[in-house]
Amino acid sequence: MSAKNLKFNSKTIHGGQHPDTAYGAVMPPIYQTSTYAQTTPGGHKGFEYSRSANPTRTALENSLASIENGNYGLAFASGLSAIDAVIKLLNPGDEVISTNDLYGGSYRLFRQVFEKYGITFHFIGMQSVDAIAEKINGNTKLLWVETPTNPMMNIIDIKSIAELAKEKGLLLAVDNTFATPYLQRPLDLGADIVMHSATKYLGGHSDIVVGALIVKDKELADKLYFIQNASGAVCGPMDSFLTLRGIKTLHVRMQRHCENGEAIAQYLKNHPKVEKVYWPGFKDHPNHTIATAQMDDFGGMISFIPKGSSFEDAIGIVENLQVFTLAESLGGVESLAGHPASMTHASIPKEEREKSGVVDSLIRLSVGIEDVDDLIADLAQAIG
Repeated sequence: MSAKNLKFNSKTIHGGQHPDTAYGAVMPPIYQTSTYAQTTPGGHKGFEYSRSANPTRTALENSLASIENGNYGLAFASGLSAIDAVIKLLNPGDEVISTNDLYGGSYRLFRQVFEKYGITFHFIGMQSVDAIAEKINGNTKLLWVETPTNPMMNIIDIKSIAELAKEKGLLLAVDNTFATPYLQRPLDLGADIVMHSATKYLGGHSDIVVGALIVKDKELADKLYFIQNASGAVCGPMDSFLTLRGIKTLHVRMQRHCENGEAIAQYLKNHPKVEKVYWPGFKDHPNHTIATAQMDDFGGMISFIPKGSSFEDAIGIVENLQVFTLAESLGGVESLAGHPASMTHASIPKEEREKSGVVDSLIRLSVGIEDVDDLIADLAQAIG
């Protein structure tokens, strides 16, 4: 059976994968080498220098393409280096429209690195397709979408925006880090590029830093491959191996992330000391209908605001957690808690943060796969 005909749970294990040709190894070996012997100049077995390609990284890239229903995958040294490659498709004078509550590192890259090269970024609420259409002009070249957004858990209608992008001749890139292809597949909804911080759910064990891009179009893939090779921000063979190993359990981990996430979201919503909970699985979430249409479940990312709390109160809660670990990042098997205003989104000016709802008292949870009763008990003692 062709891997393209496999269902998702099988693709995570078999998609794009073949036993190693040398000895039949089931897991791709770690080719810890920088260069490859040639019989004559240019005469090699498909690999000449590991910045350009490495067999272990190629195995990962094939897996990435398979699970996102794409044709081409590219693995990078980090999620931000993957984003960097996408923006390098643009030229001075080009404009990008992005969501106004995206990851702080993406915002910092856009505003503090690329704006000085003459690329303009507009940050708006992308839940309204009409608002996006109003912002498009002759210089607009790229729509950059996060959904669910980080950390406000807004849901953006990928299919509708893809239709707008096609009508206007724009590229649409979707950061699928929070959802993973287990929950949503943006290429199937019309996106041109899918991006992942594979550091998070795809790797799943908080032991690698890797980024990924997946596309269907060969011409676009060739442009991105050129940038990847020319800029050199590739992931090494060991990180490629670990990410590929993580992908093989993505489906079973995500199932537990979703189950635990729902239980904790409901617990927090009913907690007398919690003012607001942001989780797209709630029927009263403003984008719940879209989430239901484009996602298979609602994930393990939750943000909440304690009732009547201040910056200091929020800090006190995250410092008192004992099972949840206070740390940057998300998507690992262990549960993590963060304070966006002082951690992941500290690079965004306070006024800009608060416009999108990232207030000083907001707490973000990455719900892991521990016993959910232990996680709830931990939240109970920390919130008080």
